[in-house]
Amino acid sequence: MTARLRSLLRAPRETAKGRWPSVRRRLARSYVAGAKLANAVVECGRLSRLGMATTVSFWNADTDSFVTVARENLDAVAALARELPGSTLSLKAPAMGFDPDFVSAIAAESDRRGIGIHFDSLAPETVEPTFALIADLRGHHAVGCTLPGRWRRSPHDVERAIDLGCSVRVVKGQWPDPSGTEYPRTGFLAVVDRLAGRARHVSVATHDVELARESLRRLQRAGTACEVELLFGLPSRRLVRLAASQGVGVRWYVPYGRAVLPYGLSRAADEPRVLWFALRDVARSLVRASQRWRASDEPITEGPPAGG
Repeated sequence: MTARLRSLLRAPRETAKGRWPSVRRRLARSYVAGAKLANAVVECGRLSRLGMATTVSFWNADTDSFVTVARENLDAVAALARELPGSTLSLKAPAMGFDPDFVSAIAAESDRRGIGIHFDSLAPETVEPTFALIADLRGHHAVGCTLPGRWRRSPHDVERAIDLGCSVRVVKGQWPDPSGTEYPRTGFLAVVDRLAGRARHVSVATHDVELARESLRRLQRAGTACEVELLFGLPSRRLVRLAASQGVGVRWYVPYGRAVLPYGLSRAADEPRVLWFALRDVARSLVRASQRWRASDEPITEGPPAGG
């Protein structure tokens, strides 16, 4: 291969890398409901009217203090109880410094108002302190945790989740396994198999249609209550149809606050094809948002852009 040809083949990749930071900022706004809690409440209300459940999560900025994040979550509990009974709140424990006082205050308020809380999965080193917080909440009415399929430890963490009475959200996971050995899809199913017939409730949180189908099959065969959970802003029509065909509910994870990209797009600078898929999805969302503006009563099953 000539030097000229190598240069031509490399140019699109280098161009994507050079422009990625600004593109990333624009794309990220399509995956949060907006900057404010009110934005999330509006979107969750729309989804609720379509018969879908919701989970709200505040995605903080790096500059937000632990106190700011805790107050935001307390405000979210109050807003959900007032506007969206039946919705749940997803917490990022590191954003509150794993402070048990903050978490217990949020849990007490959620109990008082009948709102369930759920702990998101973050980096591997956050697992132990997060489980410690969950253990302190034993006895609260509705607490959940998230287990990533790509981590080798997750099947063993199933035992802790079940012992603590948690509902469980299963995801492929954003952060790699520390060992460097991982199998996101087979690991996902391994976690599902451990949960089947034992967990009180499982959310199958993936946009991989065939993986969701197989996970639901295994959970339903074991008589385990389950649902499909979708990330706001990502394509969802096939998964909504799958849930309907399997007779299970759909829950939307609706973030607000700081706009960041879903984990699957973190490779976009090195893999231009991922960037193309992202741009395509944003374009589709823009079309749907325009349709919704013209006919506000038209059902839309894919999240529109509004602002992790």
